[in-house]
Amino acid sequence: MTAAPATDPSRCPLCGAANGCAMEAERASGQPQPPCWCTQVAFDADLLARVPADARRLACICAACAAAAERVS
Repeated sequence: MTAAPATDPSRCPLCGAANGCAMEAERASGQPQPPCWCTQVAFDADLLARVPADARRLACICAACAAAAERVS
């Protein structure tokens, strides 16, 4: 049996691109980072619902996916 791949917290769970998460960069590097861009954005409930259950609260949505969802709303 093959285990499911682990969620990569540096990748967007929707598109797989780098998500630019400053909080993850700080965790991975130990170097202080400025506040993450995502702390200044309100994510739509429909967008958050698209995140696979196994990635929720483990990987940030990237700015491109957030912006695309905002244009559709």
